[in-house]
Amino acid sequence: MGIIDNQKSTLSIPEMYSGEGYGLTRLDKVVGLARANSIWPLPFATSCCGIEFMATMASTYDLGRFGAERLSFSPRQADLLMVMGTIAKKMGPILKQIYVQMAEPKWVIAVGACASSGGIFDTYSVLQGIDKVIPVDVYVPGCPPPPEAILDGILKIQELMKTESIGRRHSPEYLKLLESYGID
Repeated sequence: MGIIDNQKSTLSIPEMYSGEGYGLTRLDKVVGLARANSIWPLPFATSCCGIEFMATMASTYDLGRFGAERLSFSPRQADLLMVMGTIAKKMGPILKQIYVQMAEPKWVIAVGACASSGGIFDTYSVLQGIDKVIPVDVYVPGCPPPPEAILDGILKIQELMKTESIGRRHSPEYLKLLESYGID
């Protein structure tokens, strides 16, 4: 939280019409601001990217500064799925089940080369990117990515949350995307 003075605002306040004693803005702007600053991530970490995520949560980088203080280990209480590390093909259906159990709106970050593209493991048993089973909103490159890159991914998700319209998740395009993944 920052302090608002007449010269410069450290908070990002939605664009609004204001006057003496009132302020008017659009509902989707306020909802987007609230969503972006109260993220409940569900970490799905399987290998070295998970260690980098732990460093991101620790005091040096402190992911809590970005509104993601509370980690959720229940899909029904999370709105951001963070997939980190190597995902075996046998884990694909479980990952999809976790995604389906999450309430709308939900976002997904693929952290690291393994979650994004299978990484160096071009084998029969490794899923060559989680986008084969669930839609991904942000990819964080690296093997493993440093905490700064994970924070950058969180900032990209926050920007997406702020600008996404309330009705996007019910649009025909989004429903068609989910149908292409076999998600009802």
